[in-house]
Amino acid sequence: MSDMIDPPIPTAAQPPAAEPVLVAALYHFADFARYQAFRAPLQDFCDARGIKGTLLLAHEGINGTVAGTDPAIAELLAFLRAQPEFSRLEHKESRAAAMPFLRMKVRLKKEIVTMGVENIDPNRIVGTYVDPKDWNALISDPDTIVIDTRNDYETAIGTFRGAVDPKTKSFREFPGWVRDNLGLHNKPKIAMYCTGGIRCEKATAFMKAEGFEEVYHLKGGILKYLEDMPAEESLWDGACFVFDERVSITHGLKQGAHVLCHACRQPLTPEDLASPLHEEGVACVHCHDSRSEEDKARYRERQRQMDLARKRGIQHLGS
Repeated sequence: MSDMIDPPIPTAAQPPAAEPVLVAALYHFADFARYQAFRAPLQDFCDARGIKGTLLLAHEGINGTVAGTDPAIAELLAFLRAQPEFSRLEHKESRAAAMPFLRMKVRLKKEIVTMGVENIDPNRIVGTYVDPKDWNALISDPDTIVIDTRNDYETAIGTFRGAVDPKTKSFREFPGWVRDNLGLHNKPKIAMYCTGGIRCEKATAFMKAEGFEEVYHLKGGILKYLEDMPAEESLWDGACFVFDERVSITHGLKQGAHVLCHACRQPLTPEDLASPLHEEGVACVHCHDSRSEEDKARYRERQRQMDLARKRGIQHLGS
């Protein structure tokens, strides 16, 4: 974690946070014609405050997750909301015990979330937001089909009860899955969700363009639901995959028990780790039979370098 901005001194009225790093997930669809010119100023702003993570910029807006001290993240959010295009930007916060990112990257993209379908614009047409407090009632309605818009490695560790899992490997596959499968379901309401809200928001724009009328999406995504919904009232089973070194989170946005396989990038459960097929940094139950011996030898050397770096108290860039 950067020492460029000192954390606030705890007082009796402000107890110290159990986990010192603030993680902010954010996105906002907007007509952002000047996105290319904004890349360097945004990169410099984050670097100057020790913020790390990834932010994507495109003509349709901004998307990403960053982490840093509380003051640094607050300054970044204020800086973004000072831009006319992002004045209504919303974000979701969680905590980490250590910095979950290695570096800060601001990248230019064709889309802030890649669907690969032309003329899908959530700024023009989108589904209906549903607050977490109203989500249970919607997805429990027998007239509703609930669709998980995330990828297969994400759905493998957690999902809403009764949700349809398209088993897509990337968001690009989602439109094709809809066109191939949704005619099989004769239900008037479609409710979709994803991690933070961006994929299901764009998915609702696609569904509306395809002619579906009653389309809903979970406002703030799974992250907001897990933050707001008491575990005893929840219809969520399992953990939620997140795209940083925490790997997964659970109710109350607490870090889950999963770790990442550095060979295939699949999230691993404690049971996966106990398997004789698991070799740290080399192979796991998901990929042990799909890696050549040359691959495994290369991964073993990478793992050896990571272990040496850990012993020296530094973080290896391959971790």
